[in-house]
Formats: sequence, structure tokens, C-alpha cells
Amino acid sequence: MEYCTFTEPQQGYSYDDQLAFARATEHAGFDGYFRSDHFMRMGSGDPLPGPTDAWTTLAGLARETEWIRLGTLVSSATHRLPAVLAIQVAQVDAMSGGRVELGLGTGWFEAEHRAYGIPFPEKRFGILEEQLAVITGLWATPTGSTFDFAGEHYTLEDSPALPKPVQRPVPVIVGGNGPRRTPAIAARFATEFNIGFLPDDELATAFARVREACERVDRDPATLKLSVALTTIIGDDERVLERRAAATGRSLEEFRAGATICGDAAHIGERVARLGALGADRIYFQLLDMRDLEQVAELGAALA
Repeated sequence: MEYCTFTEPQQGYSYDDQLAFARATEHAGFDGYFRSDHFMRMGSGDPLPGPTDAWTTLAGLARETEWIRLGTLVSSATHRLPAVLAIQVAQVDAMSGGRVELGLGTGWFEAEHRAYGIPFPEKRFGILEEQLAVITGLWATPTGSTFDFAGEHYTLEDSPALPKPVQRPVPVIVGGNGPRRTPAIAARFATEFNIGFLPDDELATAFARVREACERVDRDPATLKLSVALTTIIGDDERVLERRAAATGRSLEEFRAGATICGDAAHIGERVARLGALGADRIYFQLLDMRDLEQVAELGAALA
């Protein structure tokens, strides 16, 4: 089982906050640090310091961490042109010595698109599918050859398909709870399928759907990593849990009522075992209070 932290920096955290958190993640023994890719805070609260660009941030972290995996969960296909994103990811992969993973999805936060003038088409699955085809096609093109693509949304002619990432291939994460298109796209392009914030029975259903999608395209389902993302707090008594739940904007009762991970080290171990039994190969622990570095250390110790 692999364990990663997962953060939401747009909720009020600077690059320095993210650097401290990523280093704490590495020190605690996690396998990776992942962040969302948003340009605007969700919900009420202090909007400062404002958003940080996901791939600019990961470029910095690539040079200031040593061995943890780094990536997005997930970048929005609406935010960048696919060939530009392929260059960005390949460059950050080189800067990290081959530690980058690209999570890519359709995008959903319409308000941030309006706020920053980013087009937000009603139908986005076709955009996602073409972006994945372009990005993976550029990376797979032999050095010295060119890449062409003619789709409904993107056209590339005589692309030199450079630079190449260090990893061959860069891991690609596709996720979501769509019943048809998402599993089919993951089966075609992804090295990992991610599902999050759902109760166990719905997680099991999503895993079953993507395994079936793999079989339909003659792909061995065992070649697709399965992962789960869940909001998490850890604490050895109720007072600590109450404080950490409040930092997420919820009461402890509200937090426990959701599809979350909440409890002491023993509970964390039991919850991880249940997720593994469902088929999860990797767990993303969404930690919303990025200044609570003690929680990172406690969770890492519980998982050791």
C-alpha cells in the first residue's frame, strides 16, 4: 500500500506553507505529496494570500524535496493547452529527477473559470480525452520523429514532441465517479484510477466499473493502480479531534458523518486495512489544515 498526503492550497496557503508541508510529508515517510489545481478559494473565509499555480509550485518543490512523489490531484483539462502541459510536466519531471505524476480531470469549478476568464464548456469529456491522447502521444513519440494530431478540440502539426520526461512513462492519474466515460478513459490512458470522498460500497462499485472497462479494451485490470482520496484527521482524544475537525470548517460530528478517516492510530490502521480489502493500492489522506505539521507527523507514525 502507498500513502500520500493531499492538500488544497487555494484555501489560504502560500508557497512557503506548501514547502513546509511537503518537507514534513517527506520526513514522516509518506510516498508522495499531491495538491489540487485551483485558482480560487472555495467557500467563505479569508482569500489571502491568493492562489498558487500548481505546476509552478511543483517545480519549486521538485528542487526542494529529495525523494517523495509529486503531482496534481487533479489538474483541470480546461486550464492549459495539452501540448503546453506536456512540456510543463516533462520539465518538472526532469527537475525532480523523475518523481512527477500527472493527475488530469475534466474540471468542475465553474466560478473560478468565470473569475479568471477561463472558458468552461458544458461538455468536457471530449476535451479530457483529447488532452490525454495528445500528452501521452507527445511523450511516446520517438526522439527525432514528429507528432501530429487532428481532433475536434486540438490540432498539432509536425510537433517535435520535446522535451521528453525522465520517466517513461510519467504516471497518469484519471479519476471520478462517472459511470461510463471516466472508467473508459482511465482504461485507455491511465496508470492509476482515483476515486474519492465516497462511502465504501460506492468505492467498491467504482473500482468494479473501471476493472470492467479495462477488460473491454483487452487490458489486464491488474495493470491499473486503484486509489482512494478521503479527508482525514487523526488524534488520540476527542479534544484533539474536535480541534482538527474545526480547522476543516466542520464540527467533529459533521466530520464523522461524512466519508472520511477520523480517529486514533488504531482506527487509522483498521480503516486502511478495509480500504485495502476493497482493492485500493494507494490512499491519499486529504489534510486541509496545512499549518498543522504535527498532524502529518502523527499520521505518518500511525502508518509506519
